[in-house]
Amino acid sequence: MKAPKQSRHGHLAKALAFAASALSVCAAAPAYAVLGGEPMNAPQGATATSAKAVAHAATASGASSTSASDYTIRSTTLASGTVINEYLSAQGTVFGIAWKGPRVPDLASLLGSYFPQYQQGLKAQRAARGGRGPVSVQDSGLVVESDGHMGAFAGRAYLPQSLPAGVSASDIQ
Repeated sequence: MKAPKQSRHGHLAKALAFAASALSVCAAAPAYAVLGGEPMNAPQGATATSAKAVAHAATASGASSTSASDYTIRSTTLASGTVINEYLSAQGTVFGIAWKGPRVPDLASLLGSYFPQYQQGLKAQRAARGGRGPVSVQDSGLVVESDGHMGAFAGRAYLPQSLPAGVSASDIQ
């Protein structure tokens, strides 16, 4: 027995319903941290979030003093097992992100408006060195470093011009 043919309107209605449901899922998806912007909302399936205030203050004579924290580190473990550390300035802006785990996180979401700059630098690096190996994009105002292999990835991205006083790139890990 043959199944009855569906009209074009039926196919269109199904396609529109599918598109609407797909859009509603995308709209409900929580945002990741955006470099240079606000910290992330914990994504669905994240298992842990913690914050640690870090004070980096030094006087001209070299003696350290403890004042208000210069930055905060927020750690989130994604459902995949990847840990993302966000480095937030005293004003709450993300100036650095580091990740470590079995999967590379969604860099387009993490880098935000800096993602095209990263892609351009990555393309230039791959053209010069080939398509494999660690990534090291150092462009004006953006540094992204990533390395690893299947099941074990690590990397970081930061805005050198936004590092608080007394904070170095080696602090982002």
